[in-house]
Amino acid sequence: MTVEDIRRMVDAELVCGEDLGAKEAGTIYATDLMSSVLAQEQEISVLVTGLGNAQVIRTAEMLDMVCVVIVRGVCPCDELIEAAKDSGIVVLATKKSMFDTCGILYEEGKGRGVSNGK
Repeated sequence: MTVEDIRRMVDAELVCGEDLGAKEAGTIYATDLMSSVLAQEQEISVLVTGLGNAQVIRTAEMLDMVCVVIVRGVCPCDELIEAAKDSGIVVLATKKSMFDTCGILYEEGKGRGVSNGK
């Protein structure tokens, strides 16, 4: 599954990373607690969150993630966008809830080697 696949599935707007849509997305993890992300023992490539601040990108950068999906119609701040551009991290924004976003990605990811973060 690619970042572009995720964008289409959850009807998301591409905030930044226009040229990075072909990047492969593996394990997807959803939370609003960045400390929870940092405590994960497995590799995470996509973060689904309701936070729109730059700390999200700093966390994603530390773990070499390829994409952040911001849910619930939250508008990412300018600092987040600039940090994502500097880090080469794709940022998507959807109006869907975290629950719906995760459900869609889980269902669509079956058989594609996408983990639900467990």
